[in-house]
Amino acid sequence: MTKQHANWSPYDNNGGSCVAIAGADYCVIAADTRMSTGYNILTRDYSKICKLADKAVMASSGFQADVKALQKVLAARHLTYQHQHNKQMSCPAMAQLLSNTLYYKRFFPYYAFNVLGGLDNEGKGCVFTYDAVGSYERVGYSAQGSGSTLITPFLDNQLKSPSPLLLPAQDAATPLSEAEAIDLVKTVFASATERDIYTGDKLEIVVLNADGLRREYMDLRKD
Repeated sequence: MTKQHANWSPYDNNGGSCVAIAGADYCVIAADTRMSTGYNILTRDYSKICKLADKAVMASSGFQADVKALQKVLAARHLTYQHQHNKQMSCPAMAQLLSNTLYYKRFFPYYAFNVLGGLDNEGKGCVFTYDAVGSYERVGYSAQGSGSTLITPFLDNQLKSPSPLLLPAQDAATPLSEAEAIDLVKTVFASATERDIYTGDKLEIVVLNADGLRREYMDLRKD
């Protein structure tokens, strides 16, 4: 099986893939740990997932310097929010902050493609997907990065109703149980690793629910 060189920018030094799935009372955020540029693997153990608040986690793919700069800005603004309000941001509030931060730089955008996942004020799972200039949407699942063109059709096949007229969506959460969502994430990454040269080495999975945050890992192809 031939692996493909995805249509990814030569300025990108952190390809790979990020996925998030929201459920009734949980959110799963996952990303591979390979950081590469062109045909060179810089490191096989780099985390693309950043905890922004107790109930908000962001996974990012794109230019490494821009991703780190964006994370630092969000951390600073979240700290200011905590001092002013004596509490942490909710995931929807963090989603709006991320959108504003990206839109503020829209004329020279951060080369970062993000997916934000967590729990809302009612304890329901939520996923927000973004473009580079801050346009965002709350969805049940999302994929970003060089492997997203392979992963998104798979997720659509498994999770999207054939027609919104036949099965109108009740809310943005998927009907999967937490265990089913984790298994699906593992399956889509195992599949993407076969075709995308930027995705591989190891899969990091972060699960957010009422009990808190936990991490799981799974080995992927290393070639």
